[in-house]
Amino acid sequence: MFKFRLYVAGDTLNSMQALANLTALCREYLPNRHHIEVVDLLREPKRALADGVLMTPTLVILAPSPARKIVGTLNQTQTVLRTLGLGTLVV
Repeated sequence: MFKFRLYVAGDTLNSMQALANLTALCREYLPNRHHIEVVDLLREPKRALADGVLMTPTLVILAPSPARKIVGTLNQTQTVLRTLGLGTLVV
């Protein structure tokens, strides 16, 4: 099971693109094998500090270990898949 935490800043364009890209990627490559938690830093600013998030959007891959971070809109599917260890699924 892949567990993701996506930090966004409200409904900004980059935040919405990151969520849409992550959702599409999970639907295509990880159907029924993922969980996405979205944290809006405009609503929970102290959480960003506690979690060490300095920029949005930021995706934190919580599982499988080790934890990793990707900053940006996640529009580079091949890069995201490689970071997830799924590079062999890229065609």
